[in-house]
Amino acid sequence: MTQIVDFMRRNYKVILLVTALSAVLWSFVPTTKTEDPEKDKLLLELLTYVLEKGHYSPVEINDNFSKRVYNKYLNGIDPTKRFFLDSDIKEFDQYKHVIDDMIKNKDLSFFYLTNTRLIKRVNESKLIYKAVLAKPFDFSIDESISTDYENQPYAKNDKDLKNRWRRQLKLSALSTIIDKQKLEKDKKKNDSSYKEKSFAEIEKEARESSLKSLNDYFDFIEKELDSNDWYSIFINSIVEQFDPHTFYFSPEEKDKFDISMSGKFEGIGARLQKKNDAVEISELISGGPAWRGKELESGDVILKVAQGKGDPVDIAGMRLDDVVKKIKGSKGTEVRLTVKKVDGSITVISIIRDEVETEETFAKSAVVDKEGKKFGVIYLPKFYISFDNKDKRDAYKDVAVEIEKLKKEKIEGIIIDLRGNGGGSLETVVNMTGLFIEQGPVVQVKSSGSKKDILSDKDPGVQWTGPLVVMVDNFSASASEIFAAAIQDYKRGLVVGSKHTYGKGTVQNLVDLNQFVRSNSYGDLGALKTTTQKFYRINGGSTQREGVLSDIVFPDRFAYLDMGERDEENALPWDKIDAAPYKPIFSGFETVISNSNERIKRNDNFKLIEENAKWIYERKDDNSFELSLEKFEIKMEIIDNKLRKFKSLSEYNNKLVFNSLPSELELFKKDSLLKEKRDRWHEDLQKDIYLDEALNVLNDVEKIDFKSVVYTKNKKGIFEKLN
Repeated sequence: MTQIVDFMRRNYKVILLVTALSAVLWSFVPTTKTEDPEKDKLLLELLTYVLEKGHYSPVEINDNFSKRVYNKYLNGIDPTKRFFLDSDIKEFDQYKHVIDDMIKNKDLSFFYLTNTRLIKRVNESKLIYKAVLAKPFDFSIDESISTDYENQPYAKNDKDLKNRWRRQLKLSALSTIIDKQKLEKDKKKNDSSYKEKSFAEIEKEARESSLKSLNDYFDFIEKELDSNDWYSIFINSIVEQFDPHTFYFSPEEKDKFDISMSGKFEGIGARLQKKNDAVEISELISGGPAWRGKELESGDVILKVAQGKGDPVDIAGMRLDDVVKKIKGSKGTEVRLTVKKVDGSITVISIIRDEVETEETFAKSAVVDKEGKKFGVIYLPKFYISFDNKDKRDAYKDVAVEIEKLKKEKIEGIIIDLRGNGGGSLETVVNMTGLFIEQGPVVQVKSSGSKKDILSDKDPGVQWTGPLVVMVDNFSASASEIFAAAIQDYKRGLVVGSKHTYGKGTVQNLVDLNQFVRSNSYGDLGALKTTTQKFYRINGGSTQREGVLSDIVFPDRFAYLDMGERDEENALPWDKIDAAPYKPIFSGFETVISNSNERIKRNDNFKLIEENAKWIYERKDDNSFELSLEKFEIKMEIIDNKLRKFKSLSEYNNKLVFNSLPSELELFKKDSLLKEKRDRWHEDLQKDIYLDEALNVLNDVEKIDFKSVVYTKNKKGIFEKLN
């Protein structure tokens, strides 16, 4: 079984694609459509057996468990509450506290009842949306809609459900109309002879666009999904109760998961996550078309998807799999995404799909001059390794090579940039930490009910002994947190960035379910990714939920939002074990930290980022939308005016010059695409206010005389400075 500590999350609450969007790694659409109740029962039995015996912290399958599964499942199949009626829910309620017993008895009647009713309601909804979109909307009516679907009741009756559909479709049309009106004004501005379309024409086009989108969506449900697909949702509603990183992979999903570990993919090069009923950009893949386009950002919410010049499809309420299928496509084709930016503005972004190379997930470095000193920056997007062939490149070996290259350039300090690094191999992070410390413990790993294991760097050699700064953010997870924590505990360097990292302190194993069944006549049963261990810092504390707290906190737009493992349902708790035997290298960073905090307080850009973060926090629960055209436009204008104040943040330039190393300069002569990627990266570094301050910190660390500090252990076993 493969040990995995990387940051991988699941469908419904959140899914994080580990490759380009072109690879539908988590698709619930099987290659063959077969329904077998006996296989369903066997699968349910196997999953509960493996979880009860192998999960790090098995939960009791009782009435409370049953209630959580019930709520999770219904939210998964009807997230916007536009299918089921209140009468359906009252009928389903008889099962709310007995699903635990049904699991033990392999009784699937609850699933069959809800699935049959769902298909019935879906078919009825076709008539509703077609009737609503058959006539123009009246945008002069003073009414509003709340998109906080989670806290809304189900529709009381057919009339209430039709009104809910009408308001949702009206909001969608209103958004489209505003976009089309802006487009018409731009055309008129560029061509005075252009005749702008009337409001009636635009409104009709908006309804036609919504109708086509819904027809396509419902056609997909009817033709592409079967009972197996819905059953996967039900199964994962059960296994996710154990913890957020436990997930069932169907045979098709497992194959795609295996493929995701290497290779090339065609798509836009972005990672998505499902957040409630919305689909959000969680990360851009370096070198991919979305990354090169400079318009799409982490945190952007996708509202609509259009193929080339085709009509945009409203994706509200769609599963992430379905959204991915619409965004993926062949190299050279165009996809247009209507997105809501983190600041609330709505824009359309055109992206030409291209090949996304995994080469861009490897370590890379650059050299920069700061106040007459030369420093190195190493960016590591994940702790990669080839489990099948240890002779292939991995993060540890690649970072070691980059350090040697930087040393030849006579650099005086190194920044390890782990922002957005979701983790990877446990073995790799232990070895990589050893590049910066003498031999000693790096991380502690504990299985349920067993003694802890201390994983140590056994190589007494140190690749880099000079000043070190580690950059992290809210999305630095798992193996990234192990590295940052070890550097922090050893006082080997400073950790700077977001207030805390993600907080994933668990290890998963991928369990092949077929190994438990002899003479299996049901075919491939898939696999279960389940949590089997927790890891701890060498100081004894867990990174679970709490993450690693930065030594120096940089203001960021997400500072006041609940992000990370602490925001996940069923996340395992924080705890602490005994510390491992280790000795800090240095602890005289007080002046460096104080200097940085003072610079941050005086920096106008950081002040503006702080103001932006507070504004975003104030608007995070703004789920109410006016459905009158006049009021909607007024609200958009207020938002636009506020956004102009923060525009200068996107225009920031630290005026530093970043250069590739000589070995890459030679490659540029043969690889123009590589040069383009590095030039783009260097441009991004110039616009990076956080990197600028991290370099200031590194410069201050470089001035410290490390040899002048002596340590001793006090009576409590804690190291203190003697001088």
